[in-house]
Amino acid sequence: VSGEIPQGDGELNRDGNPKVPPGQRVVETWPVLDLGVTPELDEFSWNLTVSGLVKTVKTFDWEEFLKLPQTTDISDFHCVTTWSRLNNNWKGVKFSDIAAHCEVLPSAKFVYVKAWDGYSTNLPLEEAMKYDVLLVHEWENEPLMREHGGPVRMITPQLYAWKGAKWIGEIIFRDSDELGFWEKRGYSNTAEPWLNDRYC
Repeated sequence: VSGEIPQGDGELNRDGNPKVPPGQRVVETWPVLDLGVTPELDEFSWNLTVSGLVKTVKTFDWEEFLKLPQTTDISDFHCVTTWSRLNNNWKGVKFSDIAAHCEVLPSAKFVYVKAWDGYSTNLPLEEAMKYDVLLVHEWENEPLMREHGGPVRMITPQLYAWKGAKWIGEIIFRDSDELGFWEKRGYSNTAEPWLNDRYC
């Protein structure tokens, strides 16, 4: 799909793409989608492990996670099931700040993400390092709700939302790609909304 022209409707976003990708409809609510299992997690039981091709393997508990640089951002959320929620107000930690903290090795080219509900997803390191990829713990100035992935989930505003795991539990830096849950089941491995890149 590289080199294709982005499609969609509406004014351009900060990355030069139409606000609404092709095949999407704008919603005001935030629909809940998951694997049917909602982990019993809170800030006391949650933790995040960063492993693989890093200089420092690290497990962050809640307090340690909040000591990392905190970022607020407004971005859009595009679900592969054809809905988009625009202008979400997030607070969390940039993926790139976590990568820097753990000193990712030059041999790392891909990221494999595991969630507390058994979900997994994958993406190239260059996608994960984009400025708007966050591990968020607040949405609209409130703690992120458990049904939406709280206490902490990943968001990938420039990709379909399944690339951002709810209830994130582990980030593994790899030198080769490993397909995640939906990628193994026929979904696109690149997941670019403005190219309508939903399925293989």
